[in-house]
Order: sequence, then structure tokens, then C-alpha cells
Amino acid sequence: MPLPPSARAAVVMLAAGEGRRSGHHTNKVLLPLAGRGVFTWSIESARRLATVTHTVLVIREEDRETVMATLDREVGQPDVAVVVGGDSRHSSEWQALQALAPMIEAGEIDVVVIHDAARPLAVTTMFASVIEAALEHGGAIPVRDQGHLTALDDGGEQPPDRVVAVQTPQAFRAGPLLEAYRLADADGFVGTDTASCMERYTDVPVLCVDGDAGNIKITFPEDLFLAERLLAKADWDLSGRQRHRRESAMSHLRDLLPHGERDRS
Repeated sequence: MPLPPSARAAVVMLAAGEGRRSGHHTNKVLLPLAGRGVFTWSIESARRLATVTHTVLVIREEDRETVMATLDREVGQPDVAVVVGGDSRHSSEWQALQALAPMIEAGEIDVVVIHDAARPLAVTTMFASVIEAALEHGGAIPVRDQGHLTALDDGGEQPPDRVVAVQTPQAFRAGPLLEAYRLADADGFVGTDTASCMERYTDVPVLCVDGDAGNIKITFPEDLFLAERLLAKADWDLSGRQRHRRESAMSHLRDLLPHGERDRS
């Protein structure tokens, strides 16, 4: 089902982490990737969709000057709303939702998409996929099968028949999402990700959609080099429409990584 032309989505980019494992003293999403900031790649990918009418970037206060300068240099109109995050992923999401609350309550936003800015290679078609599924079902998360997992020893418990790694972007209907986070705030609940909060406080079904092996998370220093190689293989195009180019990049990823997977938290 194509996205309805009247659908309106807000994208929340989480960029308030420290990223110490990246080997740099600065926030990893501010590092350069192929000549531009890591966090700006996914903003551009998401905003290719006419459905995306609002963008909120969650940052650390100490990064504000660098973030604003990067936005001015690399991201065009419409403006990106910038809010300061909290001391956890959950609290950063709550800060963003509070900023969006007046528009959600006015019926101006149908779906909210939460994405880790440290995943710069999320393609436009993945954003479209989770938005479409959230509109139809209530929520959507991208997953990748982890078929190579096994027990550590003969007596160990075997993994379930299907083990998946969950990626972002994750998308949910705006009204139930806001209500869930309000209830969580009242209870003092802190979720591990957006879906865990929705599962606790709503009965909204969450659909699993296909993730992407190329949707890697920048965690360690070598991830930046891998991301740049994948971008080059995809001809710097993250629209997702040119599948033959994307498949070429994924082939390259499998060559570089024995297990063909980089879905690390």
C-alpha cells in the first residue's frame, strides 16, 4: 500500500549519546562521514518523503554549537527543531514527544518515527515502509534474522527458532505513542526502546518489517570506514530505489564481515 498523500509523519533523530566506543572524544554522530556529519545523512534520507512534515533532532547541550553550524551548512529547509535530550534514550524520546505534543494533539501528526542518528545509512524506502505499516497496524519496527547464533556449549540452551536484531527507524501512531510516554513518565518507567514502552502501556500491534544489513550503527572506529565503503558502493544514493546498487553494497558488506551482519547495539 503506498503512503496516503494526506499522511503526516514526524521524524525524531536521537543524537544525544556520547559514543565513547567510537574511539573519539566527541559525539560520534558529529564525526564526518564522506564529507558531512554522520547525523545529517539520515535526516536527508527521511525528508525525501513528502509524508515527513516535521523533524526533531535530540542533542546534548554541549553539542549545540556544532550541531547548529552543521545544520546550517548541510541541511536545508524546512527547519529542524532541536531539543536537548535526557540522561537515557527513553528520556530523550520523551523530550522530543513533549515538543511534538501540541501538534499531535491538534491532529497535525499521524505517525512518529524514532531513529538513531548513529545509523546514517537507513534508506528512504525503509522510512516509508515503517510509516506505511504504522499507519495500517499501529506500529512497525525493522528486524534482521540472526541465524548464526548458537549455544556456547553442548549443554547450553539453544536459541529460539527465530532470533532477530531490531533496528531503527521505528514508527508508531502518534496519539497512542504520546499517551504511552505520558503514562511511563507518571510511573517512572524507563524503556529500552520505543517498542518496549508501547508494549507496556498500549495494545497497539507492532509489525516487524524487513531490516537492512547495510543499516549499520556507528559504534566502533572501523564502522565509519565501513559506512563510507558502503556509501561508495551505493553511489552515495540512500533513496533505496536503485535496488541493484544497494544489493551490490550488501554483497560488499558480506565480503567484509564473516557473519554478514552489523546490528550491534
